[in-house]
Amino acid sequence: MEFLLFILLGFSISMLSGFFGIGGGLVLTPVLLLIGYTPIEAISTSLLYTIGTSMAGVYAHFKMKNIQWKAAIIIGASGVLATQVAYPVVSWLESNGYDSTVVPILYLALLSYFAYKMLKKGKGNDSAVAYDSSSNRQSFWKFILIGIIAGFLSTTLGVGGGFIIVPLLIAYYAFSSKQAVATSLAGVILIVSAGFITYAVNNPINFKVGLLLIAGAIIGAQLGARATSFFKNRSIQKLLGFLYIVTVFSLILEMAELSTFGLVALGSYTIFINIFLLTRLLKKKVQPSQ
Repeated sequence: MEFLLFILLGFSISMLSGFFGIGGGLVLTPVLLLIGYTPIEAISTSLLYTIGTSMAGVYAHFKMKNIQWKAAIIIGASGVLATQVAYPVVSWLESNGYDSTVVPILYLALLSYFAYKMLKKGKGNDSAVAYDSSSNRQSFWKFILIGIIAGFLSTTLGVGGGFIIVPLLIAYYAFSSKQAVATSLAGVILIVSAGFITYAVNNPINFKVGLLLIAGAIIGAQLGARATSFFKNRSIQKLLGFLYIVTVFSLILEMAELSTFGLVALGSYTIFINIFLLTRLLKKKVQPSQ
């Protein structure tokens, strides 16, 4: 039963990963914390899982030509450097007993801010090609800054950094949601790989659970990526904003020692998104034959 549960969990979260470009750790880390994993165990398992979901998602987005490679490489490379700075910080927090408090509070602050950015009233950008990679208006050092922030938080929180990269690319770089999702996943592969290696060298890793999660993610991430073709950019932003809100709510419940309710809230939204995306995919597949 546990075998099937982790595969289904991997599939469900990876649907969100491919659709939102968040790597999967954003949802998986809180879930693992809610079911009793220590912060270090949750972070290392999430990083391993995020490598798998990101690679599957990138493959799908590559076929759809959504990835802005220059931005992805710059963000990924600078993020790798930041992961090496972050690990000693996490180790210090754990050794002093601060990890179980600081990690959730940092999550709450960041998720609340990005929920506001994604749900803030605006027109959104639904153009087919919103960002021009040859534009001189975009400064590469800003991509470097995004990579550093994403890399640091990736290792600190056990996420891919996509939950930061995606809203920043949309809000400050005029990326369409599809471009931001695809570019984020490509950059995240480099970031999480470096972070995971750092953890693997210094801590025991539960590879069995990680690989079961990845097995479910291989299909789910590609289905989620394909679903972006059937939604307007603004719709993707709103759904992502609500995901941030639900995650914040679930973590607040966990901190109030109501972890079961938090798990139900996060699980319910994940199931809702999965059903919503699968229904849309099936509808689009059936339409041409009618």
